[in-house]
Amino acid sequence: MAQVITPVKEAYQMAANLFKTRVEELEREGLKLYLKRRLRDLKIEKFNIAKKYGVSTSEEMERFYREKKLSEKDSWEDFFELDHIEAEAEEINEALRML
Repeated sequence: MAQVITPVKEAYQMAANLFKTRVEELEREGLKLYLKRRLRDLKIEKFNIAKKYGVSTSEEMERFYREKKLSEKDSWEDFFELDHIEAEAEEINEALRML
């Protein structure tokens, strides 16, 4: 395990020296990049589910259920997945605002 940690520490130190940047800033930028990539992936997942049912949000999908435009039988799991995707995307957006 120590063999893995040492190169990571050395890489941080090298980056800090090369770019004259503090390690914390590099970590923050890395986190931002990761969150933006995850957000992009969530948008793709959301688009695929929403397109399948002709909706744009889980709220619209829920309205379709109430209006009997959509059967819960074959779409219930996708509804919950879409709702989960939207909640995670909201959390990521909040985290990005804080960074």
